[in-house]
Amino acid sequence: MKYLIVGLGNIGPEYELTRHNIGFLVLDKLADDKGTTFEHLKLANKTEIKHKGRTIHLIKPTTYMNLSGKAVNYWMQELKIPKENVLVILDDLALPYGNLRMRLKGSNAGHNGLKSIDDSTGGNNYARLKFGIGDNFHKGQQADYVLSNFSKDEMIDLPLKIDKAADMALSFCTIGAQKTMNEFND
Repeated sequence: MKYLIVGLGNIGPEYELTRHNIGFLVLDKLADDKGTTFEHLKLANKTEIKHKGRTIHLIKPTTYMNLSGKAVNYWMQELKIPKENVLVILDDLALPYGNLRMRLKGSNAGHNGLKSIDDSTGGNNYARLKFGIGDNFHKGQQADYVLSNFSKDEMIDLPLKIDKAADMALSFCTIGAQKTMNEFND
């Protein structure tokens, strides 16, 4: 069985530890744990891992957040992976910091990465793993907030939260979304 796990974020060192890049950080953890590295390919940095008999393709779109759908659609077609085997990992302002929630589908809730994926793949019927980043910003400061680095307090347990998100992604590929949601959702 083949799976595609997409970590949303923006390329470039200035974005590396920003809240908007949590998808990239989770994929980096998965690749590190399996001893692999990403290579720059068409529209994404990509690697492949094996886990419990599954082949899992990891992509970090290089299109920037607002055009993530181009990369997702390309790699779904290229690898012949059906939507039910796709998981998108992203930041979520509506969840408290560090809360993790998997969903089988849903609205984009104003998230430009999800909006692009919905538009490019023909709907919102794909699994997503939302990583809560909280909403500790003043009105009109949302863009600055998501593109800012995690706070010192958040950095303390960020590695543990990333570990849990990585475990959830692997669980999605082995026991499925429903059982993963029952076991892990905050």
